[in-house]
Amino acid sequence: MSHRYSEIAFTDTVKAVQQRMGSRAAYARRESGPDANDRLGPDEAAFIASRDSFYIASVSETGWPYVQFRGGPPGFLRVLDEHTLGYADFRGNKQYITTGNVIGNDRVSLFLMDYAHRERLKILGHMAVTDIRDNPDSAAELAVPDYQARVERAVRITVAAFEWNCPQHITPRFTQAELVEALAPIRNELTALRAENERLKRQLGVGGQGGTRT
Repeated sequence: MSHRYSEIAFTDTVKAVQQRMGSRAAYARRESGPDANDRLGPDEAAFIASRDSFYIASVSETGWPYVQFRGGPPGFLRVLDEHTLGYADFRGNKQYITTGNVIGNDRVSLFLMDYAHRERLKILGHMAVTDIRDNPDSAAELAVPDYQARVERAVRITVAAFEWNCPQHITPRFTQAELVEALAPIRNELTALRAENERLKRQLGVGGQGGTRT
């Protein structure tokens, strides 16, 4: 479902390509639907809160796109309200390309992936960066408790549009935490089977001193 996304992403040139490739009519019907808004709802909030990483794209003053990976503990990217995202920007390799890009052009695109469930969420927005040296209180709302990383900036993104993508061609991949959760029932069953096996062995006297002789 697209929420104002097509209004921004589907330029006249893009629409011409869609027309040539045969998809324009289908997208035109979607664009006329009732769900044209830019407000993040419960589904988006829950999805964003469970992410431990995302990709963010910006454009330089010379016109070159730049894509950056941002990571942290699950929920470090926060939904502050239905129009605003925020996160504490941790110190990285000190290139500051995204930070520099948005000074001249605050438009950004976020790409959030859930490989395990084959879901992805695209977000367009306007990014504002605050250096905590200029405003030490700016990162308080976005701080991640007990996470060992140095916060340099507070980032807020005003959402302009978002869209959920289809799962086609997403190869399932799992984090260590997701594997632990998925394998928990099997691990519990194995533990129970081992306990039952030990109980039966004791009952039959196998491997102990209480066994019968023939």
